[in-house]
Amino acid sequence: MDNNSNHPSSSSSKTDRKTIERIRRDQMKALCSKLNSLLPHQNRREAISLPDQLNEAANYIKSLQINLAKMKEKKDSLVGIDENSTSTRTLSTGNGRMRGLKTPHIEIHETECALEVVLITGLDSQFMFNETIRMLHEEGYEIINASSSVVNDTVFNTILSKVGESASSYGSAKISQRLMKFANEVNGL
Repeated sequence: MDNNSNHPSSSSSKTDRKTIERIRRDQMKALCSKLNSLLPHQNRREAISLPDQLNEAANYIKSLQINLAKMKEKKDSLVGIDENSTSTRTLSTGNGRMRGLKTPHIEIHETECALEVVLITGLDSQFMFNETIRMLHEEGYEIINASSSVVNDTVFNTILSKVGESASSYGSAKISQRLMKFANEVNGL
């Protein structure tokens, strides 16, 4: 008789396990579908199996990791950073700080409606070019032309911009002050 009394609860626990398992499968199916949607697909007409989808996702992630490593290497070589040259590209100053061989220098030439920024940096300070363009945009200047030339380990950047409609009337003084402050901060002054 004890077997009969346990029968209803065992049926209930089987239903609970089945429900839990069905929910788990549905969640896994949704997650696999989401993962598959993130993969680049060639126009496929046939459906691929779940193990093949997971294998494709793993291969795609590995290829992204390889591409990322290659891009980091390329970036480092373009910026002039590699493990062998970092020690020769920096000098220790009297106050113990490390400083690049080329101290960044900025010149600003103003006309009535244009602003020319000449930025001279070493290969290790090339980020200043991007930051200068960002600041000009923030102050309402429109970039007309931007160019860079590299001679040995010196980069000469020239940015020609005009006063945009959103620039304030005292914008040239403000941007000049802001760019000089930025150059001084980079130089550690």
